[in-house]
Amino acid sequence: MSCSNETDGPLVQLGGTPSHSPPALDPPSVEAPGMSLRREKFGSTFEFFAPGLKRWQTSEWEPEKAHRFLPISVTGTACALQCDHCQTKVLEGMINASNGERLFDVARRLADRGTDGVLISGGSTRTGEVPLAPHFEDLRRIKNELGMRVIVHSGVVSPTLARGLAHAEVDGVMLDVIGADETIREVYHLDLSATDFERSIALLAEANLRIIPHIVLGLHYGNLLGEWKALEMIRRYPVSTLILVVMTPLMETPMATLAPPPIDEVTDFFALARQAMPDTLLNLGCGRPMGGMKIALDKAAVDHGLNGIAYPADGIIDYAERSGLTPEFYEYCCSLTWAN
Repeated sequence: MSCSNETDGPLVQLGGTPSHSPPALDPPSVEAPGMSLRREKFGSTFEFFAPGLKRWQTSEWEPEKAHRFLPISVTGTACALQCDHCQTKVLEGMINASNGERLFDVARRLADRGTDGVLISGGSTRTGEVPLAPHFEDLRRIKNELGMRVIVHSGVVSPTLARGLAHAEVDGVMLDVIGADETIREVYHLDLSATDFERSIALLAEANLRIIPHIVLGLHYGNLLGEWKALEMIRRYPVSTLILVVMTPLMETPMATLAPPPIDEVTDFFALARQAMPDTLLNLGCGRPMGGMKIALDKAAVDHGLNGIAYPADGIIDYAERSGLTPEFYEYCCSLTWAN
């Protein structure tokens, strides 16, 4: 399941002082235990990611190839669950592959434009599974014939789905792991339990698939509820990279007017995750609030020893360097850490 091609390695190495740079951020005078642990386990490299999921740049970094890595939805904007935190808003920014065109043909068209990696996602069925089964052969062809990196977002995993994804030779499987039954029922509208989400991880492990779990901090209406249990479930399995994201209120959803989870609770979880999984790559993913909270979260990700950040706040690249770390830059998804 190797993923080597001519795009491996950092795409940009930045140096010097960017124009219109933000005020310098000073690292803490005393290094946090998580930072010391990550230096021991991973050295000084800190990775920054900017996939083509949205238009983005800062005074420190402007990605060169916006179409290098793109998301595709096999259901368009349709989703049976209508989860309270999303209600298909996330799907609206993806390329629609539900209009009768084969998924392979959609990917081939993107490859012709220079895309070399895709996230295949979509809305869920009533059982919580993204309907990927009709596309197993296309997934395999995209990987083998087009030479593209292929990540899928699975939702809840069945034995059939795990076997099919293994046959398709996908590079990795993303799934949100939820540790509170209340959140599964009330936010996701699923008649399942946390045990079903752990079973999903186990099925992916049995199929020898690369597992990229996500924990959404504050998913229960802005409150941390089952995140610690989710972490305990995840650490029992051989995962590739753990991605932490933070509940962000989206317009026109039931959570639109809610506050994000408290910063100190989120950053405490960063520290806990680093201590609980010292040998696992931990990244701060795309989803998190903007503004001052984003800066605080990104600083904490550096301070507590995470390995990388997607779409860093302005000034954070300099902050990582001032913390004694060496930045590397990738224009694709932060789940693709093994390909760096």
